[in-house]
Amino acid sequence: MPPADPPSGPPHAPDAPGPHRAPEAPVGSPPEAGSDPHPPSPPQPSRQAVRKSETRSRLIGAAAGLFARKGYHAVSAEAVAEAAGRTTGALYSHFGGKEGLLLALLEVWKERTAEELAAEIAGSADPGDPAVHFSAMWRSLTRPHPEHGDSWLLLEAELWLHGARGPLIGTQLAQRYAEIRAQLGEGLADRSAAPGTPPGRPPEETGALVLGVLLGLAMQHRLDPDGIPDTLVVEALDALLRAPRREVDP
Repeated sequence: MPPADPPSGPPHAPDAPGPHRAPEAPVGSPPEAGSDPHPPSPPQPSRQAVRKSETRSRLIGAAAGLFARKGYHAVSAEAVAEAAGRTTGALYSHFGGKEGLLLALLEVWKERTAEELAAEIAGSADPGDPAVHFSAMWRSLTRPHPEHGDSWLLLEAELWLHGARGPLIGTQLAQRYAEIRAQLGEGLADRSAAPGTPPGRPPEETGALVLGVLLGLAMQHRLDPDGIPDTLVVEALDALLRAPRREVDP
């Protein structure tokens, strides 16, 4: 058995006679029980986990370029794997096939766009200005990505076409659009409730209309940028939120 550790701090003399006094804690004494002066560092990912993450990223990056340039149906799983420097088995292991890869790709881009959008709005001169939100949303659709250019919109169209033709991917795509509509509607709910604004629509309706305007104008802008100026988009979205809701007889 190893020897016990010596007591910490300087040695102290026996208690002197006289009134009892609680001994003072020596300078540099250890922290109270239960506290940890040196919390453990977070565990580092294993080499296998790092390898899996890298493989996933490489496959998504390769698919982004190939799907946008050639179209989803013209690109095989083998071609994506070869461009990523991985095996076809790795692609199926991570995504289950091309459909899963396409959905994962757009999900990654959606998350990155949301992060960039929030940062851009927070860093603006007036984060509460609705025009700032509209401009940021529009630029997130039309501004070329530093790595993938303007292929996001092309991939969105590829996904829609594939979903319209296949019930399985169509169901997943419908759920994805529902989530985006909900996020847009909730994010613009405060704007609709601002003083002086007519009674607004339910958030889900607002989200559907805003998404429709953004995607529709983005598709036109892709072919004719001069015909769809940024100011037109901001004005359209602002007018949409200001317009009162009218009940229409069925």
